[in-house]
Amino acid sequence: MDVGDVRYRPETGCAAQADRRHDALTATAPPAERWLLIESRSAWPRQALTSLRNSSSGAELGDVIAQRCRELKTRPVLIRRYGRIDQTAPRRWALVDCRPGRELIRWGDLPTDEHLLQVLAGNDSGLMSNEPVYLVCTHGRHDACCAVRGRPVAATLTAAYPERTWECSHIGGDRFAANVVVLPHGLFYGQVAAARAVELAEQYDEGSVVPDLLRGSGAFVPPVQAAQHFARAAGHSPAVDNLLPHAVEVLGEHRWRILLASTNGLIAVEVSARLATVDARLTCAGSSPAQIRHFELHSLTAA
Repeated sequence: MDVGDVRYRPETGCAAQADRRHDALTATAPPAERWLLIESRSAWPRQALTSLRNSSSGAELGDVIAQRCRELKTRPVLIRRYGRIDQTAPRRWALVDCRPGRELIRWGDLPTDEHLLQVLAGNDSGLMSNEPVYLVCTHGRHDACCAVRGRPVAATLTAAYPERTWECSHIGGDRFAANVVVLPHGLFYGQVAAARAVELAEQYDEGSVVPDLLRGSGAFVPPVQAAQHFARAAGHSPAVDNLLPHAVEVLGEHRWRILLASTNGLIAVEVSARLATVDARLTCAGSSPAQIRHFELHSLTAA
């Protein structure tokens, strides 16, 4: 559904419904250990990679890039600057590694869309950057709520951090718009209002997360994200590099025991997950009823 669709109303969109249900953000970050950022200056279609252009014959370039990214466990997204774009400047690409201890961003120029194949093949390593990246989902053709709620956040972050901020295509969790991803740690934030956007960046510069807006890190599986959430809620440090997983033990169906390395030593967190059915749409284009996963804390002790 596009923003221009007259049937869309912000007060009845999927994000507004999620607000009224008080949907929990906990452990909703999708898996994303690595990212491929692709600067695009054309209008984004509903399926973002279909905008990529292949100058030669053969398979559609978007399909080829998507397949290669799946093989490399890399998440591709389109990016663009907020507001007026300098069409004379070269387009750019970035490869991001979010794995703990390996966090890294490399940037390079993108002369053609086909050059992405060289990037993914390792033939263009780009230049390493120490600057974080803020991605704000504004993909209105995928979900109108993302554009309506995302663009004010993109505007605010751009005003404060113009070189770090990019609008991006779909990243998941439409009902949590506005969605922001902070790289290279892969921190997914949801329900971000423009008034709090700069706070996320400031806290990241200080080496901390903002727990009440954090969906989780895509570098970790959801049970680990949940364990980290409950540990922070119990008073453990919100430092970005605190509470890294030491071990994950499956106790049974939908139940886990996770060892986290905290500043006070190892802690053991036992969590479980259950599915709940809600009479609602989780995206503006989705259907009802739908299922939502909830995580519950069973114990949190020193290991």
